[in-house]
Amino acid sequence: MRDILWISENATGAIQADSRISDPQTKQTYLINSLIEEAISSSQLEGAATTRQVAKDMLRSGRAPKDHSEKMIRNNYNAMRFIREYKDETLTKSMICELHRIVTEDTLPAGNEDKAGVFRGQDDDIRVYSLDDKLLHTPPAYQQLDDRIQQLCDFVNSESDSGTSFIPPVIKAIVVHFMIGYDHPFVDGNGRTARALFYWVMAKEGYWLMEYISISRVLKQAPAQYMAAYLHTETDGNDVTYFIIHQLEVIKKSIADLHRYLADKAGEVREAEKILKKSQLNGLLNHRQLGLLKNALDNPGMEYTIKSHQNAHGIAYQTARTDLLALADKYHLLKKYKIGKKTFL
Repeated sequence: MRDILWISENATGAIQADSRISDPQTKQTYLINSLIEEAISSSQLEGAATTRQVAKDMLRSGRAPKDHSEKMIRNNYNAMRFIREYKDETLTKSMICELHRIVTEDTLPAGNEDKAGVFRGQDDDIRVYSLDDKLLHTPPAYQQLDDRIQQLCDFVNSESDSGTSFIPPVIKAIVVHFMIGYDHPFVDGNGRTARALFYWVMAKEGYWLMEYISISRVLKQAPAQYMAAYLHTETDGNDVTYFIIHQLEVIKKSIADLHRYLADKAGEVREAEKILKKSQLNGLLNHRQLGLLKNALDNPGMEYTIKSHQNAHGIAYQTARTDLLALADKYHLLKKYKIGKKTFL
């Protein structure tokens, strides 16, 4: 109850007045960065092998993914955007299947390409094994899935706001996360779908700050504890308390990470402003230009395009173009050149 209260206080509006995130444009930048972070970490948790910088460059530039790992990350990013768009809808089996389709697009194992967004069937012998081939979990039979997923949707959609039936929203979200992993309704991509649904439930219940945190980054730091939380539940009469306690700690750590991230970003902007304080540019650059300038100072030779700047901040093409051309043509801080039809700075 202490953890639930702490999360409720810190994920529903506790830092809305913080000047580092209250400005709508700055808030959008942080949100884009968060979606990218969760997309990368959730995919890496499931085996995607690529560097964070390469993955970020892909998402911000909008280029097509080059391999399986990049496809996983792109799909997760699209799934997080889907969640934001449909967070006010009622949860249905078709929505869960659509989310799975997005998460697994063009990434399913050979022979299972047609299983995206489709519950596993008679021919899908699904078992969960450890790295040393020890059987860890046998999901419910495929014949039960339709009814079990419908019950899960009913559980999420039910109004539990009175009497003894009340269930805190964060507990609902964690139980949904657990049940998708337990039921394993799909041939692949169950973990990514489960974590995406966790975010969907939290967003639907008004925990706006959850849109800015990455639980997968914390889970990736100790994946064995993540697996153990499932196993302890199953080996003790399906007492999901084990998983709930684990996830509450993960959420708290993720929120704490966000506060550190905000402090670091605010410090970077102040550092960039300090560098320019004695120059003629003092007070002339917006927060996006200051952030790019700090990034360029830390990464000599880094290339930027209007598209990458637009995707990084969630702004209009013309706004991104104005930002970069000012840095290049007006202030001479970046060098502009073209390759084909693309302009790089």
